[in-house]
Amino acid sequence: MENKRKLKRRTFFKISGAAGGGMILGFSWLAQGCKQPEEIAKVLEMPSEWYDINAYLKIGNNGVVTIFSQNPEIGQNVKTSMPMIVAEELDVDWENVIVEQAGLNTDKFPRQVAGGSQSIRQGWKALRDAGATARQMLINAAAKQWEIEPSEVIATDGILKGPAGQELGYGDVASAAATMEIPENVPHKKITDFKIIGSDKKNVDLQNILTGKALFGIDTKREGMQYAVVMRPPAFGQKLVSFDDVEARKVSGVNAVIKFGNKIAVLADATWPAMKAKKMIKAEWAVDTPLESTADHDKNLIAKLDTDKTEPFRNDGDVDKAFLEADEIVSKVYESPFLPHNCMEPMNFFADVREDKVEMHGPIQTPAWGRSRAAKIIDREEKDIDVTMSRMGGGFGRRLYGDFSDEAAEISSIAKKPIQLIFTREDDMAAGTYRQAIKYKIEASLKDNKITGYKLSEAAVNSNMYGLIPNFFPAGAIPNLRVSGNKQESNITTGAWRAPYTNFLAFAEQSFFDEVAEKIGKDEVELRMELLEIAKPIAESDEKIEYSPARMQECIKLATKKAGWGVQPQGTYQGISAYYSHNTHVAEIADVVMENGQAVVKKVTCAVDCGIVINPDAASNMVAGGVIDGIGHAMYGDLSFENGIPSATNFDKYRLIRNIETPAVDVHFVPSTEDPTGLGEPTLPPAGGAVANAIYKATGKRLYKQPFVKEMNVIG
Repeated sequence: MENKRKLKRRTFFKISGAAGGGMILGFSWLAQGCKQPEEIAKVLEMPSEWYDINAYLKIGNNGVVTIFSQNPEIGQNVKTSMPMIVAEELDVDWENVIVEQAGLNTDKFPRQVAGGSQSIRQGWKALRDAGATARQMLINAAAKQWEIEPSEVIATDGILKGPAGQELGYGDVASAAATMEIPENVPHKKITDFKIIGSDKKNVDLQNILTGKALFGIDTKREGMQYAVVMRPPAFGQKLVSFDDVEARKVSGVNAVIKFGNKIAVLADATWPAMKAKKMIKAEWAVDTPLESTADHDKNLIAKLDTDKTEPFRNDGDVDKAFLEADEIVSKVYESPFLPHNCMEPMNFFADVREDKVEMHGPIQTPAWGRSRAAKIIDREEKDIDVTMSRMGGGFGRRLYGDFSDEAAEISSIAKKPIQLIFTREDDMAAGTYRQAIKYKIEASLKDNKITGYKLSEAAVNSNMYGLIPNFFPAGAIPNLRVSGNKQESNITTGAWRAPYTNFLAFAEQSFFDEVAEKIGKDEVELRMELLEIAKPIAESDEKIEYSPARMQECIKLATKKAGWGVQPQGTYQGISAYYSHNTHVAEIADVVMENGQAVVKKVTCAVDCGIVINPDAASNMVAGGVIDGIGHAMYGDLSFENGIPSATNFDKYRLIRNIETPAVDVHFVPSTEDPTGLGEPTLPPAGGAVANAIYKATGKRLYKQPFVKEMNVIG
């Protein structure tokens, strides 16, 4: 294929002054990098000097390539998979590629965000452009040297070959290439010619992770740095009235106690004295806004399910008529609690606010947003704030919001010292940004054993993502369909949690369709396939519908085939769930057995259509992780509030899935030549529905509330 995009001088920088005559190619839309320098050194001698410039693809005089990593790395493997795309189009030996993490630079990078499973999807074409354009310039330089046409030069694995047996390495012509005109029409490789994309590549940070080298934000150390811990209101809805810090200041190693806003920070030479001192502060708190409890939320959310205060988000056909003429109406309510994020690495951030410059460093999914907020808090220009990103020990949406980076900047500004802010696990869970508590009411009108109408009503705490709901399945599959929702205001901070909204909605809808299938006497797979067939022509004509019925059908076919749907031995009960979210189609089948009267999930077969798979090994790991995370939280995840105080602040009271409960996950990808989509989130939503449907077959009990452990006897 050809890229017809015309490259402009401002988006493509060439600097010919690299040590040894190397070439530096910079793209304002370039992303991600690969290996570590010490690994390269084992293969080739390193160039004597590299230019440390953001958003540049560097080629050394000996052919070594460095690609700067643009996006935050939260374990989704973009730091490996995205540079594979550049290296593929550049046609360089993967062993000769180095990774370096870029800092925040909104002038050169359009999207430095980790969220929504969008890094690969949005970077695909731009990354191919980056590699292909660099390759073409190297070809042009070799052709000029050999006095032949560029079409006569072949580039492969970092070597340029001419028709008369000529041969040059990329490094041999890098300097000359830097003086060449930038080609306007850059040919991309044929998908069938890919050598790197589609092959297994290890995580480029793996060795550093295994050997404990400082990669994560919590490992940050700077000369003169103070460790800071923060006392925050013990309940949502409280404000600070006064505090006594006399005893806290006596703790050895404590250097300051600072009030900022509605909080108190303790600064010390190490985390332990800071945490010890925080416990000695005597603070008085008063009620500022209502202290909320889960029981009150439950009542309000149930009431809102039957109150249409907003215009429907989707309203097809004549829903009221369909329900009026129905032979039977199926109506069910599904409920989920608040959930914390519980990243392995608690929130932390480094800030050094100086008169001449501000340095900020740490694990954040939205560095540009964090910088803009910090600028307002400390009253500085954004251009004076330098933000760099560390690898993160989990994100899941919690690190989108950056309240921790805000605090670090403000404390450093007041203390006039470099600060490493550290959350304890209790801080992390008690002062979190939680998944909303949500309730769904789903209704279907049945006529002559067919679904004629469908109503989905949502009631959610602090809901702001209704756009995710209306145009997914079953939109287009049922002629009369209405999707509506209402918000319950709350002072409890809520926000995105891995696969926002769909993480629970998928369970509710997929459980509901199984129940409807039983009502009308259809196999649950057959019902889904029929509805998807109905949706095909509608999806083609309705541009609002986001999913592809045909691609979902292929996922279901692959999953049922690989799982042995309907032919499992007696005692194995299977449940299916098929769902589209974050641009990816997924079908999952859970195998459940009964052991000592308890339902045990033994295996999940997962079929995924995410387009072209860049790095199969990493993709499979991400799929399995999403499935297990989805099962664990559907079965056990639970957090409630009493007078604004969360029910759990550590893992002694908050239940996560355990090793013994982790099922085998059998991963399969639908072969595809479509552009790649995302994988960080899409396999989590279907997991709960597949397990719930299998549990029903094993026990005869339908599940309507998460966590499932509250409604049935499961392990633990």
